[in-house]
Amino acid sequence: MKLRLRLYDHEAQYLNLKVKSSEEGRSQARYYLTQEQCDILTAYRLNDSKGHFVETIIKKDKKGNVISSTEKLQNPVIDVPEGFKITKISTSKSTGQQWIQTVPKDVIDEVKEIDFDSIIQKYCKRVSIEKNPKEYDFAFDRLVYTDVHIGMETNENGHAMYATDWNEKQIENTLEDIIQSVVSQQKSNTLVIDELGDFMDGWDGETTRKGHKLPQNMDNEKAFDIGIGFKIKMVDSLAKYYDKIICHNICNDNHAGSFGYVVNSAFKKITEIKHENVEVINYRSFINHYTIENNCFILTHGKDGKHLKFGFKPILDPKQEKKISNYIDENYLMQKGVKIEFSKGDSHQDILDSSTSDKFDYYNYPALSPSSEWVQTNFQRGKRGYYIFNYRSDGSKVISPKYF
Repeated sequence: MKLRLRLYDHEAQYLNLKVKSSEEGRSQARYYLTQEQCDILTAYRLNDSKGHFVETIIKKDKKGNVISSTEKLQNPVIDVPEGFKITKISTSKSTGQQWIQTVPKDVIDEVKEIDFDSIIQKYCKRVSIEKNPKEYDFAFDRLVYTDVHIGMETNENGHAMYATDWNEKQIENTLEDIIQSVVSQQKSNTLVIDELGDFMDGWDGETTRKGHKLPQNMDNEKAFDIGIGFKIKMVDSLAKYYDKIICHNICNDNHAGSFGYVVNSAFKKITEIKHENVEVINYRSFINHYTIENNCFILTHGKDGKHLKFGFKPILDPKQEKKISNYIDENYLMQKGVKIEFSKGDSHQDILDSSTSDKFDYYNYPALSPSSEWVQTNFQRGKRGYYIFNYRSDGSKVISPKYF
């Protein structure tokens, strides 16, 4: 395929083309160039300090005569920095305008030779842990947290009603509190960690539906580093205390969305290499479930990334009860002796309802993050926290809410 470009006489000569006569009123003639010739021309123009007018629009009469045309000034390409080389040249077929992509010369070949799998293996070696076996009367422990909103700015203008920092230091302090609480309340050799969505506050400071700008105190890269570091440190710190850790992560929500999935996917790959006793399950459906020791847990954030403008409410109503009952029936979850809990986040409220429905408990979990400035202004400050449960084999449990 050839590209049609207008060239000055000296450019045509440089390309060893037969110089054509330009049309009346023009300083350039039209030529058809191969991609290789275009690349050579681009390199030649790198040292040309003059701009070039290229034809972008042509109007002809019925006989094919040109009656008008529009030309656009193509500025010279910026010089290639010393120590760099061109790796890509893009040319517009309509205007002839070109774009140059460069990289350091000593990097080009190195990038091709990088073995990313070996790098992961190098920094994610299997961890060998010496454990002191203990006998426990409980079947499993469970940590539940939600709505971490990493990257959220809670005091954008410095005039929030309840000024609260939610930065890297505060997130680190919160994580330390969680780790210490889980260890101090360990009553079994199995730990289940349920994270119910909105782990990240939003990609490029927007919710999954876009168009809703969110105040941020981190860019995407910083938020990613903090997010994955949070999850890895949590598991690294707890793995030596338990024979088995199972992590369930909700990746269908209205804030984190794909950003949350990327963080959790990286977390899964790294963690399952490092720890043979840790399993990570990332859920991309709106509603999900798992069963352990005659307990069935239905997990959702409460609001999805696309369809639900209004999600599950903090107070169970007949419409929501029917929707959950349909899910239970569709998945044959009503089994003799099995207790069902519907676990959700999103509302940033702490409401555990065990009586409205005969089929299931309806549990709203508090946000781990502070309230945003918008929530503070429109509603109330709220209480942030998380929950630790200890379950016996007979289905009874110890409930321990933790607040900040």
